[in-house]
Amino acid sequence: MTQPKTAIVIGAGVAGMATAALLGKEGVETTVVDTLPAHGGRAGSETVGGFRFDTGPSWYLMPEAFDHFFALFGKRAEDVLDLVPLTPAYRLFPENEAPIDVEPGRDNATAMFESIEPGAGAQLAVYLDSAEEAFDLAIANFLYTDFRSLEPLRNLRGNYAKLARYLTEPIDRFVAKRFRDTRLRQMLTYPAVFLSSHPSRTPSMYHLLTHTDLGQGPRYPQGGFAAVMDALYELAREQGVQFRFNTEVAAITHSGRKATGISLIDGTTLTADTIISCTDLHHTENRLLPKEKRTYKEEWFAPRDPGLGTVLVMLGVEGELPELAHHNFLFSDDWLPDFDAVFDGPVASRPLGASKSIYVCKPSATDPTVAPAGSENLFVLVPVPAAEFIGHGDMYHDHASAQVERIADEAIARIAERCGVEGLEQRVVVKQTLGPQDFAERYHAWSGGSIGPAHTLRQSAFLRGQNRSRKLDNLYYAGATTTPGVGVPMCLISAENVLKRLRGDHSPGPLPEAL
Repeated sequence: MTQPKTAIVIGAGVAGMATAALLGKEGVETTVVDTLPAHGGRAGSETVGGFRFDTGPSWYLMPEAFDHFFALFGKRAEDVLDLVPLTPAYRLFPENEAPIDVEPGRDNATAMFESIEPGAGAQLAVYLDSAEEAFDLAIANFLYTDFRSLEPLRNLRGNYAKLARYLTEPIDRFVAKRFRDTRLRQMLTYPAVFLSSHPSRTPSMYHLLTHTDLGQGPRYPQGGFAAVMDALYELAREQGVQFRFNTEVAAITHSGRKATGISLIDGTTLTADTIISCTDLHHTENRLLPKEKRTYKEEWFAPRDPGLGTVLVMLGVEGELPELAHHNFLFSDDWLPDFDAVFDGPVASRPLGASKSIYVCKPSATDPTVAPAGSENLFVLVPVPAAEFIGHGDMYHDHASAQVERIADEAIARIAERCGVEGLEQRVVVKQTLGPQDFAERYHAWSGGSIGPAHTLRQSAFLRGQNRSRKLDNLYYAGATTTPGVGVPMCLISAENVLKRLRGDHSPGPLPEAL
């Protein structure tokens, strides 16, 4: 395909900035437009009362994807980010059990598993070997590709039976066959949340995430994910990319089978040789295009799973909280009703429609810039259905909806009780919330989902959708709502896949690095 001379990228989140940077490096005159006043998208940042909160991702996992992306520009991740290894990797607060510090590294993990369940250490070693193998297979064949070539399948010759099992056996069953203790099972199945999915519907192929979690361990970029977004923004600017903020796209313009540009809500029209939409795929297809130009119509989305919604609670707390590590999980014993409430509708024991298993990040454990001296910064994620009716928070509204407010208050009480934090409710000096409606309003998120469509079998790999329109030859997609999937690393990969498609590159693996 002939390389375009000009391009418009819709969305200044991870995928948008990464795509724009790659195009700029190719010599393509690229403009990024975004409805928000600054870059970052869902990986946003807000400062309230002296506390700086990330409003999106908080786990720096799969470092290979970051390293590779920056290496395409002759840089190392360490050149642009101050990465701090976390010890412990996270602290687990099981219900009615003592907290567990999960230390990073294979030896630490196997020793910890063995101390909880005799024989589980050796079983985890085998599990981690399998996770690393699945991870390597995914990198080489399933992530850096648009599946236009049969080469990935040829490369897997001899592994078809194993792959079939990984794809058809859900991760909860895969784990349950190997471990008895509830706490161990929860440690190995919670990555389904990162995939916006229910453990009973998530293919066991995704146990590969345990390789990055327990095997490698997480790091923290000083400055939070705001620092990652700043690094991507500066990288794009270095490639000559132009940004237009506070710019709402009304439609993608077209002539025949060619996208010609975008029209803005103020009536302005911008033209380009190529359009890459890095905003929500449902919004792109069903709001920015007329019916006859839609590849993925409403009926395509109707049977699909939009994934998780979340209520995010950002807290500024007076005094220190030694009870909490940087990353913390509060898991309930009745694990499955948590997921049922989120994915299948009301559950009697979850009247607010919210999970009782929650994630709490305390970035002030590692980063002194996110809270005033002597105070702590907490980011609390409560899984809820992807449903706008749950309402909005008060970060961008005068007040939170009643349901979001109740979910937030219940989460604070749960942290205080489960983690033994005396008087937490009275020590909160800043409290800001986001709900599913905020994700719908700010990011055009389908059904108010916060992460992206669930990674079920029918929504993984090539079944997730293609990264180019079938109706407009020069309209492409990148981001969490298209292939290869959700999360910051996947968004970086999706940007690279757009570039490969523009080059006519059918190879299944990553592009050669400049470094």
